[in-house]
Parts: sequence; C-alpha cells; structure tokens
Amino acid sequence: MADKVFTTKATANGGREGHVKSDNGVVDVDLTMPSGDDIPSDASNPEQLFASGYAACFDGAFNLMASKNNEEVESETEAAVSLLKDPNDNGFQLGVQLNVEVKGVDQSKAEELVEKAHDFCPYSKATRGNVDVSLNVTAK
Repeated sequence: MADKVFTTKATANGGREGHVKSDNGVVDVDLTMPSGDDIPSDASNPEQLFASGYAACFDGAFNLMASKNNEEVESETEAAVSLLKDPNDNGFQLGVQLNVEVKGVDQSKAEELVEKAHDFCPYSKATRGNVDVSLNVTAK
C-alpha cells in the first residue's frame, strides 16, 4: 500500500433513512431516500455526499493541472451523481456527469485540462472502470 497522507472517518447508522457524522463533526446530517429528483431540504443522501466530495476533489485537481500548465483560470465543477438501476443484478449502480465551467482558456485548452484532471483526481481514479463518468466542459 502507498504511503498514507491522511485518514478521515464518518459513521453512519440507520442506512439511507439514518444519520451520518464525520469524525470532526462538521458533517452531521440526517439521511433520507429521495423520491425521484425530489430531495428533501432537511436531509441528505449518500449520492449527494459523494457528489460533494467528487466535485471538490475534481475542481482541486483541475486547478492543479491548470497551474502546472501555467494557465490562470477560474473554474466551477458540478458533480451530478445518479442512482441507476443495475440490470445485471436488479440492484443499483452509480453514474456521474462532471460539468466543468472554465474561464481563462478556450474550449480546446479547457477540455485538455479537464482530461488531465480526470487522469489525476483520486475520485476519478477510484471510479475508473467501476462507474460511468462523463465529462461536460464549457469554456466561458
């Protein structure tokens, strides 16, 4: 195993209708299963939490790649995480669409930097070959 940089923890109880709390208490939310795209305003869900982490990690990786390529950019990354029916076992699987808006470079350069970020981002590495991730890049 590679050298560990850090470890964080979160504890859940009650599953999708329960509660999750991070080791430092910053994440401390009730969970509920959404009905379609209707997400209650007083609770979260595992997909929303995963989307938050992936968006933050990817945007950081994107900005690092831009910096390494001497590009000054502003970016915003939205991770749209979907819970999908899995036809293989009649269960569920995840799908992700990363929507990245970039200011400071043209469309071609923005796409190049997003691809580099996708190769570098730990979440992208973890999902590669396991989760369908599509990239949607818009240069502004």
